[in-house]
Amino acid sequence: MHTRTLRNRILAAAITAMVLVSLPTPARAASKEMIELQTQVQQLLDMVQRLQTTMDTRFAVLQHLAEQTADNANQMSAAVTTLQQKIAAQSDTTISKLDTASGQVQALNDSVDELKSRIAKLDKTIQDMQAQLQNIQNPPAPQAAAGPGAQPAPQAPPLKETLQAGVRDYNAAKYDVASGEFQDVVHYYPMDDLAGTAQFYLGEIAYRQKSYADAVKAYNAVLEGFPGSAKAPAAQLRKGLSLLQMNKKDAGITELRLLIKRHPQTPEAAQAKSKLSSMGVHSTTR
Repeated sequence: MHTRTLRNRILAAAITAMVLVSLPTPARAASKEMIELQTQVQQLLDMVQRLQTTMDTRFAVLQHLAEQTADNANQMSAAVTTLQQKIAAQSDTTISKLDTASGQVQALNDSVDELKSRIAKLDKTIQDMQAQLQNIQNPPAPQAAAGPGAQPAPQAPPLKETLQAGVRDYNAAKYDVASGEFQDVVHYYPMDDLAGTAQFYLGEIAYRQKSYADAVKAYNAVLEGFPGSAKAPAAQLRKGLSLLQMNKKDAGITELRLLIKRHPQTPEAAQAKSKLSSMGVHSTTR
């Protein structure tokens, strides 16, 4: 703005001088002063011309720089957009791989748990067969005919009805009665999956009665003998809480973390995370 004003002033001065020169004067006025004035006017015109040339050159340079800056900005914007797209694509790929790996690990854990359950049942079957073989090889001595006071051998109670009765008595806080019913299920049907449910409720009775050591034993019976049971996540949660109640903090934390790792999508895992968070402990090891 300052340069433009200066140029306008010079132009005005030059025009004024030219007007003065063009005015009619007496012949004798063509003196040395007039020649000097004409020279100065010509110098002013030359200065205006040079200023105009300089301004045009600088404007062209500035315009070129502005165009370069705009091009660079466009290129940088395109590069940033491309980079963001690559990062987003890599992030999606990484998340997908992590999800796949997590699913594979979970499937592997489930397979291991199922294999442990089958091995436990097979071991129990072998023990029963060995006991039967022992009885065959060493039969008990024959007894005399049963007298009037002899008691008949007890018969196995119905499985589902006994378990249901135990659950009803448990909910009614009749713990002694419920405990006997659950123990009958475990005794007479040790290989059935419902025996794992009965073991869990035995642990729950012990937990409510604050017999935490007995509760841990019952929960371990579920986790070791019936790892594929629907009660396994709950048994592991209650085992961890029982250990914490016994002031075995490290063991309790380990159990809760193991639950989160094995059954991450279950409500029991959410409860374990909440418990660890309230203790100021991370849900995973670092």
